[in-house]
Amino acid sequence: MRRYIKIFSTFARACLVRDMTFRVNFLLECLTSLGWMSMNLAFYLLIFSFTPEIGRGSGWSREPFFAFVATGLIINAIVQTLFMPSASELTEMVRTGGLDSVLVRPLDAQFLLSMHRFDFSSMANGLVGLGLLIWAVLRFPVAPPLIAWLLYPLLIVCGVAILYGLIIMLAAATILMGRNQSLYDFWFYITNFSRYPAEIYAGPWGDPLRTVCTFVIPILLVVNVPAGTLARPLSGEAWGMV
Repeated sequence: MRRYIKIFSTFARACLVRDMTFRVNFLLECLTSLGWMSMNLAFYLLIFSFTPEIGRGSGWSREPFFAFVATGLIINAIVQTLFMPSASELTEMVRTGGLDSVLVRPLDAQFLLSMHRFDFSSMANGLVGLGLLIWAVLRFPVAPPLIAWLLYPLLIVCGVAILYGLIIMLAAATILMGRNQSLYDFWFYITNFSRYPAEIYAGPWGDPLRTVCTFVIPILLVVNVPAGTLARPLSGEAWGMV
């Protein structure tokens, strides 16, 4: 384990040096991410100027919903920083034969393939998400219990693990297809469903979609479970049962 931690830190340091070599590009990427997120937040504020909650009877009023958005930002920032850059390079490695050199190295191949390149500019959204989470929680009518705060980071890790598994499956398709340039596109289409609370997926079209995105591709669990733990905590008896 200590060996892999050392290798991980070496990869991270090398990628950080690379990003700092092109500081202007790094800053532009951060500003682009922040600009995109600012427009999304403005859009959500516009929605809440017309309705008290997202989804009739869902219970996701403004502050809980922004805690939901913040949780999604944190999880996606971790995934985009640690895993997505390496996964997007797998296509080129298969095409050029670089995958063979990785497989013969005396290290875990999955570790090398999924964590050899990092994108630190994606951390900007994570920092915004952390600030947004603090802002939203401080405005909750009832503060989340201690057990909710203890479970929250664990559930964040579980959400990251689900997205990591999805990335690995999409990237592994490159080996069969030879070229998988649609990785980012398909990733966006799938994760787009996790940007909203599961309660809005109702009705003749929403219920089947909710079932698929919960039990087949558990993308709805990624953000809903950790965000719901803080924004909609269980009662004391329910926590005892858990």
